[in-house]
Amino acid sequence: MFSLIQDRRGRFSPLRAFTLAVLVVPAVRLTMLWALGDLGGRPVREITHGTGDWAVYFLLASLAITPLRTVLDWQRLVPLRRMIGVAAGCYAGYHFLLYVIDQQFDLIKVFSEIALRFYLTIGFVTLLGLLALSISSTDGWMRRLGPRWKKLHRLAYPLTVLALFHYYLQSKADVSAAVFVTGLFAWEMIWRVTPRASRLQLWPLPLIAVAAAVATALIEMAWYGLATRIDPIQVLEANLDLSYGPRPAVTVLLCGLVLCVIAWIRRWRQNRVVAA
Repeated sequence: MFSLIQDRRGRFSPLRAFTLAVLVVPAVRLTMLWALGDLGGRPVREITHGTGDWAVYFLLASLAITPLRTVLDWQRLVPLRRMIGVAAGCYAGYHFLLYVIDQQFDLIKVFSEIALRFYLTIGFVTLLGLLALSISSTDGWMRRLGPRWKKLHRLAYPLTVLALFHYYLQSKADVSAAVFVTGLFAWEMIWRVTPRASRLQLWPLPLIAVAAAVATALIEMAWYGLATRIDPIQVLEANLDLSYGPRPAVTVLLCGLVLCVIAWIRRWRQNRVVAA
């Protein structure tokens, strides 16, 4: 356990210790609320949804490490990617275990439901993929698989798409949270398709933020247009009305612009140090 908060030289790492605490807190909080009876009439279902949500959040966070490391020029983020990715797999496993508990450990019913219900099938496939990536994330597996290890772990991208689709289907009518995290994923993917030389520059960041926001708005419009009877044009126009708070596309834009400011400040401070 102590090795989780050590760097590669075996020294205590405050950053890894803080990250581990952040990863553990949601599970501890949800479990305590469950134990205290503060999750309403169907506590198991509530904690099941909560752990599934956090599995998606941590999966996206693990994929964000590479762009953040490059944009912020912060190499110390790299070792956190494995820890966060494994946490996503653990939350997905906890999510499934809670579903089994909710079904009173009736495994025949569990697997028949997975086979018959599309959103459960997607969720189970995603779970198996995340567990495979988590198990194979060790240095030993990296040595065993060699070049195949990177190919295997590129499955994180399609698995994220499946996880997000499962999130939408689970969200029923209100998919605002799912749309927002999809917008963050869109930002990550747009950054990755940006030419490698441009990724080291600051000027593409505002453009990526705007592109991600537009993609978020279109995805939200498309979802409501295909999955509900809500007028998709009204959904698109709602992004211009802040009376009830910002829509996911606006929030994604703000997150992208805040990252621009942080990256600019960090680059400015680095240049001042070099000049001094």
